[in-house]
Amino acid sequence: MSSSLTEGLDCSTSSSHSLKANDGTNATNASSGTWIAIEPPKVDPNPTLKARPTPHDSERGAHNNLPPSFRDSQFAIILRRQRLRPADNSGLKNSNAYPSRFINLTNSFEFAGWGSVTRLKLRSDDHDAGVARIESTKKSQVLGQFTASALAGNAVLGSVFYALPAVVAVGGIYSPISLLIATLVLFIWRPIMEELASALPISGAPYTYILNVSTKTFALAGAALLLLDFASTSIVSAATAATYLAGEVPALPFPTWVGAVIVLVLFTIVSLMGVRESARIALAVLSFHVASMATLIVVSSIHWGQTGVGQLKANWEHGRATTGTSASSVARQIYYGICLGMLGLTGFECTPSYISRIKPGKFPLVLRNLHIPAIILNSTIMLLLLAVVPLDVILSGANVLSVLAHTSGGRWLRTWIVVDAIIVLCGGVLTGILSACELLEQLSLHRVIPKVFLLLLPKTGSPYVSVLSFVAFSGMLYATASDSLTVISEMFSLVWLTVMSLFPISLLLLKFNRGRLPRASKTSLLVVVAALLVAPVILAGNIAFNPKTTGYFAAYFIGIVILFSATQNKVHLLRWVYWIYDQYPSMHHWKATKAWGEKLISFMRNLRRQPVCILVKTDEVRITIYFHVRAIHGLKINNMFHMILYVRKNEETSYLKIIHFCEEEKGVPSELEANAKILDEAFPEVTIDLILVHGPFEPANVAALSHHLNIPQSLMFMSCPGPNLPFSVAEFGTRVISL
Repeated sequence: MSSSLTEGLDCSTSSSHSLKANDGTNATNASSGTWIAIEPPKVDPNPTLKARPTPHDSERGAHNNLPPSFRDSQFAIILRRQRLRPADNSGLKNSNAYPSRFINLTNSFEFAGWGSVTRLKLRSDDHDAGVARIESTKKSQVLGQFTASALAGNAVLGSVFYALPAVVAVGGIYSPISLLIATLVLFIWRPIMEELASALPISGAPYTYILNVSTKTFALAGAALLLLDFASTSIVSAATAATYLAGEVPALPFPTWVGAVIVLVLFTIVSLMGVRESARIALAVLSFHVASMATLIVVSSIHWGQTGVGQLKANWEHGRATTGTSASSVARQIYYGICLGMLGLTGFECTPSYISRIKPGKFPLVLRNLHIPAIILNSTIMLLLLAVVPLDVILSGANVLSVLAHTSGGRWLRTWIVVDAIIVLCGGVLTGILSACELLEQLSLHRVIPKVFLLLLPKTGSPYVSVLSFVAFSGMLYATASDSLTVISEMFSLVWLTVMSLFPISLLLLKFNRGRLPRASKTSLLVVVAALLVAPVILAGNIAFNPKTTGYFAAYFIGIVILFSATQNKVHLLRWVYWIYDQYPSMHHWKATKAWGEKLISFMRNLRRQPVCILVKTDEVRITIYFHVRAIHGLKINNMFHMILYVRKNEETSYLKIIHFCEEEKGVPSELEANAKILDEAFPEVTIDLILVHGPFEPANVAALSHHLNIPQSLMFMSCPGPNLPFSVAEFGTRVISL
């Protein structure tokens, strides 16, 4: 009976209130369309003798003259009575069976109206708008491998100015070994990041990765980490640039923190010029930095060759005498050096944040262009530093690279390196700002933060609200840290390592929850596990070296998470306010507070009436030979039920539209309309409309529908596409919410 009942739920009613059974026959509606009926299996009117079927024969009793099986004898006409709904679908799906948490005030705002079933043919202006959106998306992919590398490259390769002094302070004479191991570790992360990028080439990663493979709550925690990481990148780069300048020009007319603010303001103006122009500026800065570092390496190598290995031996002996020669002491130094040496790779996490701007197929080249120079620069310059500069001078906190330049080449090279440090670190500020803008755009598209963050400057197309808001947030973060570069830097290391941990976690969830999603490359599970093991080991080393960093990190992270939670759960918070207001009846009569209840209800209704869509068509329906069978598999009521549950848990809305694209009438599954009505009744707090859209299921039509309904594609959800769908998730611009 249970299996028959399950089949009985997959039925449909036509607009004339006649019912179609699963076998295509019509059943009479007994009560003006308020019943759903499923007929029992037909018995062959001309039975013939057949061999007795096996007990597992599902056709027993239906196509032979034998007595029906127990299962068949239990199958009767299933009548599923739907709650009476007005002909115009007016009114609320309210019921006295639902108790109210409010004693004195109404709870009618908790419930939604009845849904409807409509057929839609998109207009020509909708199609034009859809095609324009697709073309705009393609045109936004303006970054080649070098310009894309430059945006993050200034942060990655510019980190030598603040990473090397931190590493040598703990790694001592073993710092070159620590830095080499730290940079080689990134070989584990590169295939992970490449697979994620090929599966989900969407900006704002890893926030958008988690959003498509897990819950929105987890994704917002990732967004908080990313925002903190991008702010730390900008602040550390700006403050380090100001510190380098102050170290070379002691008579500056302003303090260091003012210099950092000037750098932030300057590159705020640059970022308002747009992504393309910013990338060109970043490429020019990176080219100058690479040339500067190459010159420094060549001149220092020549100086080392001329002076011999005397300084290196002296530093070796001094280091061993200071820290000890025991195996545990050496291992501890190398370990702490590796943990802090990961700072030399900061900036890698920024590259996926603007991946939708990168031309297809270029992302692996971008990672290569950043990784190989990072290996060479960090380990080589650290070795040259120990071979040329006395260890006491290195540990004194001076601008070590400018000291190396002065010792090797003289004043001219020192000036060059100082200028390079200031310029490339300013480029790191640009990296943080542009990466944050992509993240804030995604958060706005997903209704976490206001739509005002999507506003663009007419001429440059720069999201000026995002730029200005992020710079203001970075300044506030710097101020609350008492303009201490040490505090921000210590926190930065923990934030960066935590963000890097999100990539293997995202890939693991992708493999488990979205295994069907096509991608260009696949990473071995052993590599993912290795990254998941390495990340906490390095994270623990940073915490053990300076436990205070955990406090700074936790304070800022929790603050941002609370902010995002509040903006994501606005209706829930307002419901609490309404409940508190309900507890004091006297406030309902005072002139000053009498209207509060209606205003709260109106505000909550407006927030909840923002619609979202679920696209119930899957790639399986494109296989024509299996159309009638496989389309049903993609549209089972339990699949739609779980998709609606996702919407309830992750989105603040009471208005849901089920969308099905069909090129002809026979492309509509017979049970879809009835299933939509059942679901509409099952969720009294959500209005569920069914819209049957004439046209093929393809990105241009999805974009056209988005234009017609005025619903962003980021709020259109679909099941995980498989290899049969010739389009990527990025082309649809939708969110994947089910397997």
